Amino acid sequence: MTAQETPGWSDLGWDSWTNLALVRARLAAGADPDEGAYFHERPLHVVAERGSPEVVAELAGRVADVDAECEGRTALWEAVFHDRPDNARALVCAGADPWRPMMGGWSPGRLSLAGPTPGLFFPFPPGHARLTEAETAAVAEAARLVGVLEGLDGDGFSLTCVRGVSAAEAARLLAAEPATEEELEEVEEDPFDDDALRFVGVTDVPGGCVVFQEWGYMAATPGVMKALSAGTVAYGMYANPKSGNQGRVYRDGQVEEWDTHPGGGDAFPEDSPEEILRTYLYDGCAEAYCFAGAGLRPADARSLTEPDTFLRLPDGDYWA
Repeated sequence: MTAQETPGWSDLGWDSWTNLALVRARLAAGADPDEGAYFHERPLHVVAERGSPEVVAELAGRVADVDAECEGRTALWEAVFHDRPDNARALVCAGADPWRPMMGGWSPGRLSLAGPTPGLFFPFPPGHARLTEAETAAVAEAARLVGVLEGLDGDGFSLTCVRGVSAAEAARLLAAEPATEEELEEVEEDPFDDDALRFVGVTDVPGGCVVFQEWGYMAATPGVMKALSAGTVAYGMYANPKSGNQGRVYRDGQVEEWDTHPGGGDAFPEDSPEEILRTYLYDGCAEAYCFAGAGLRPADARSLTEPDTFLRLPDGDYWA
């Protein structure tokens, strides 16, 4: 199908947004520069995230408002949030405002101070807030934590990070008993046996503890997270081999978020300023996002590779 036969945007693939000739052909055939890309997204927002600076400049020169918002964010926000500095520069040259507040009070310019190109919009204009001490500390901790956990791979595992709870206390809350060597040997022989789901690892880390299961989803089930989050907060995830990372947050025994995408996706207008920053800092780092959400500060990745203790969970319905 030619550009003349399809003047819209809906059939463009991921890489098509870097093709200046194709985009120009669609525009010439009548494609709307302001509407029609991927359901509700504006074309300029899509290009800011995944296109080339040349295509950004082309579309930015044709839209009615280069700072038009979609789901609470401008195209410049998308470029900054997805670390596309060349696209951000092209948008600024087209008149986009780096200091326009949005998304929890963050502006694209202020958010850039937390990223890999903090000088993107210098000189810093007067009257605009810089990062707070707490935000600066969060940026530094993110760099450290991502470095500590980098190199981990694989899927099919689950984890829950719990704030302010020791491994011993976690065992008590779960009514779990230490696993025997014989039981662990049986699990190693057949980790996909249903009975293997009853065994989880637990490790003390600065700030709390981590419950981990290498071979299944049990460490992040509702039953486990309800028990562990009593009086505190727990961030969990299951690295589903079929559908990707499935996140969940429990606070004081109640589910707060379910089926999220830790370490991926966009921030949203209803998110807190802290959550927006955390989503940005831990893009592509799902495990680190969970540690950071619970306020854990591991010195190494041992809790996800060699847990201190293995526990046997009691029989029960952990999905209730």
